[in-house]
Amino acid sequence: MMFTIPAIIMTVLVFCNTKKNGGFSFFFFISMSWLGMAIMVVLLSSSTSAAVVSYDHRALLLDSQRRLLISGSIHYPRSTPEMWADLIQKSKEGGLDIIETYVFWNVHEPVQNQYNFEGRYDLVKFVKMVQAAGLYVHLRIGPYVCAEWNYGGFPLWLHFMPGIKFRTDNEPFESAMQKFTAKVVDIMKEAQLFASQGGPIILAQIENEYGNIDSAYGSAAKSYINWAASMATSLNTGVPWVMCQQPDAPDPIINTCNGFYCDQFTPNSAKKPKMWTENWSGWFLSFGGAVPHRPVEDLAFAVARFFQRGGTFQNYYMYHGGTNFGRTSGGPFIATSYDYDAPIDEYGLVRQPKWGHLRDLHKSIKLCEEVLTGTDPVLTSLGPNLEAHVYRLGSGKCAAFLANVGTQSDAMVTFNGNSYHLPAWSVSILPDCKNAVFNTAKITSQANHFEMEWLKPAFKLQSSQQVGDSLNVLQSDWSWVIEPVGISMSTAFTKLGLLEQINTTADESDYLWYSISMDVDKDEPFLSNGSQVSLHVSSLGHVLHAFINGEFAGRAIGNNGNVKVTMDKPITMRAGHNTIDLLSVTVGLQNYGAFFDTSGAGITGPVTLKGFKSGTVDLSSKQWTYQIGLKGEQSSLYGSEGTNDAPWVSGSELPKNRPMIWYKTNFDAPDGSDPVALDLTGLGKGQAWVNGQSIGRYWPTYIAPQSGCSDTCNYQGSYTSSKCQRNCGKPSQTLYHVPRAWTQPSGNTLVLFEEIGGDPNQISFAMRSFGSMCGHVSELHPAPVDAWDSRSEARAMSGPELRLECPSPGQVISSIKFASFGTPQGACGSFRQSKCSSNTALSIVQEACIGLRNCSLSVSIKKFGDPCKGVTKSLAIEAVCK
Repeated sequence: MMFTIPAIIMTVLVFCNTKKNGGFSFFFFISMSWLGMAIMVVLLSSSTSAAVVSYDHRALLLDSQRRLLISGSIHYPRSTPEMWADLIQKSKEGGLDIIETYVFWNVHEPVQNQYNFEGRYDLVKFVKMVQAAGLYVHLRIGPYVCAEWNYGGFPLWLHFMPGIKFRTDNEPFESAMQKFTAKVVDIMKEAQLFASQGGPIILAQIENEYGNIDSAYGSAAKSYINWAASMATSLNTGVPWVMCQQPDAPDPIINTCNGFYCDQFTPNSAKKPKMWTENWSGWFLSFGGAVPHRPVEDLAFAVARFFQRGGTFQNYYMYHGGTNFGRTSGGPFIATSYDYDAPIDEYGLVRQPKWGHLRDLHKSIKLCEEVLTGTDPVLTSLGPNLEAHVYRLGSGKCAAFLANVGTQSDAMVTFNGNSYHLPAWSVSILPDCKNAVFNTAKITSQANHFEMEWLKPAFKLQSSQQVGDSLNVLQSDWSWVIEPVGISMSTAFTKLGLLEQINTTADESDYLWYSISMDVDKDEPFLSNGSQVSLHVSSLGHVLHAFINGEFAGRAIGNNGNVKVTMDKPITMRAGHNTIDLLSVTVGLQNYGAFFDTSGAGITGPVTLKGFKSGTVDLSSKQWTYQIGLKGEQSSLYGSEGTNDAPWVSGSELPKNRPMIWYKTNFDAPDGSDPVALDLTGLGKGQAWVNGQSIGRYWPTYIAPQSGCSDTCNYQGSYTSSKCQRNCGKPSQTLYHVPRAWTQPSGNTLVLFEEIGGDPNQISFAMRSFGSMCGHVSELHPAPVDAWDSRSEARAMSGPELRLECPSPGQVISSIKFASFGTPQGACGSFRQSKCSSNTALSIVQEACIGLRNCSLSVSIKKFGDPCKGVTKSLAIEAVCK
């Protein structure tokens, strides 16, 4: 016999009523029945699973217990639901306690009062998957998110509400903001997801980095922040709320820090804990920019310094960055890749040694949790740029952090009668105030070397046989549709003067056509003397294409630092009727800054023609014809219906290197399970779809500056987004992630809209596969943190070890490409021997590792001999897994 929970509850109510009327004893009756036992289980589980989340000056408290918490950002729309479980599990294995995510208003309410919480936007599913993994959630509702996300996460319909002003004490905005925030909270409550209900959400955030720009809003900023705090707490989530970068966050809201370093941050109240909500693990990529990289030694240094100086909650932004699918990237000019140099890369693969080094850091810090959360640190100077922070409980338990904040020289320091080696810009962690279990500059984690395996030829005309090892191209080959230049749709309209683009398109498309016609008198001198007219156009950008009488005449582009576009081009006009078509293109809308919603886009003017006998002709105030979007977009050429029903042309010579053209082909998915990307080298700029799913904007012809990069990167010293850049003089992005979940084994459709011209025959698929793994550990490195015996709090003095582990469970180490004990040179993939090298290293490593998924070797002369006395030696290995 089965009872539903409502039936059981009804039975309880009946029994209670019976008792109230003098009938059977309720407690006696249920104690004698299995039904009563079931009810008690339900009641007990509901009462014990709910958690009380609070805080004091040292930490967040979960059920009155102070916790030291490590968090990482994963944004659910920047990956697919099929990826979520693996990303969450890798985060857990990396030592995270919490997954942090923004909530993206514009994808959840794209049309006012019409909500979407499905597919990549299934927030409830994402949170429940985090809960299933045993982790907590920090829900950053905002609802302004910034996040290099289009329009900062605001839906465009918000812009058109009468009387609205964003992010200030404005009734229309506050009303809409409260409605969406309450909607999200209600959805979470309905799913029982707040900690107060037994769920994983232990923190929520309202607003976001407003303190960076609130001065621009004057006195209304203060009243707005007070309103936002009051509104959020009135929703009764049962968990604390935070505001990042908001020094005047009112009680009980916790103000937090964002940045590359937050060790100097102090909360605005002695009753609030020191929390770091965004530790930037790298930086975002812009079209036209170099690829940012943040060394893990510096990232680990920043984390250790934060906990050294009293912090107890730290979040990586990002732990997995993912991909800006569709038209979600903001900026403008933010690239489609949002890899962020995060510990888990864009494709969902662990980035080593960043992931492993941070995992070891987290283990080391966790050894100190009781002491760090139980008291405040005491600072002691150990010399210039050298300091110790000591945490000591009344019970005698002790933990210490030793720091060398200098950027030039290593140091030997004496602490508690022992000597410690501190590299410049590093922190050592001593969980017992004696034994150093971790130093931020000494990496013992392996480095993984991933390779892109290109599968060519990809889309050239083929017979029916197999192409390459993994990819077949179907007989259909490429087909195409020419996108009309200028006005081609019945929805076009005319207006006097130049219209601002965002107000005109409501961001329904990246594209807005501006078209004007004029007659040229046959007596104009330039028609007979061989000269040309000069076309001048001023625009807020972001890209501008000009066509004269249907022929391409020139283009101009902005960049991440300056979105304004100015075009001065000589053009050829003819006697009689002429048409000037200007295509204005956005590349993601502004997402940051005071009044960013008013920044605008499109051709603002003036638009002039120089070279006429009457002088300069100003077209700015004339009557223009406008078309929102492309005809191919209106016909949904990228979707399943559009790809079948549109007038696609095939069977003749493929048009190449021409602007404004749609391409389509079919393909079979690459074999295996490795992540897949499209290498769009050979194309110019545009958008791409696989089986109707947009993989984002592409722009492989936008080249990063020639200068500003280096082959090496010195992690010592403060990091900035322009430090340690890579890929100068090369395309900002050529590889575009195609999630496996969006493909099927065969019969897939790829659609491209090529905006400026390219050759689709040059593009190819690539699979991101594991190449090799490396380790490079010195005698000076600490022994693995796993060697710490927490029961006796004694240090296992086995010395440092080099550990290797194949990334996939079914793999084993098949060969050793390099092994040297001595003073090996180079980096993973390019190690080389020096004169100081043990001649037994290779055979020892082969015997210890080949055939195993993982192996470890002690880094000592006892193991390998001493090839050069008096010199500090290290062990370097490169191994292959299969």
